[in-house]
Amino acid sequence: MEWVKALHVIAVIAWMAGMLYLPRLFVYHAVAAPGSEQSETFKVMERRLLRAIMTPAMIATYLFGFWLVVGGWADPGAGWLHLKLALVLGLTACHGLLARYTRLFAADKNPRSQKFFRIINEVPTVLMIAIVILVVVKPF
Repeated sequence: MEWVKALHVIAVIAWMAGMLYLPRLFVYHAVAAPGSEQSETFKVMERRLLRAIMTPAMIATYLFGFWLVVGGWADPGAGWLHLKLALVLGLTACHGLLARYTRLFAADKNPRSQKFFRIINEVPTVLMIAIVILVVVKPF
């Protein structure tokens, strides 16, 4: 079970790295002229980050997390686990939102400012902090 826990943590780290980096790319992409060489470079970076790192890491996070619960590492009735899972669903919703903006940028149809993406960049951070506290402290 320790190996499963290690793989879960590795997957979470990879997912979070992407969740923190992709909105930062959007900040810079939002000010690049559509069709410019810089914009096209951002499109490639965003697509690769989402498809090659973030989405596989999210799937692995879910699979290893499920394995931990089924394997008895966490009590499925624990309140902290229920809240953690709700926050993970929030992270998943953020992932979906970032995927949507990746598609909009790819089509040169981004409707948002760089300030919006600076704010969005903080959402995964806040969720991650809350999740880590719940897992380590298990307050209830």
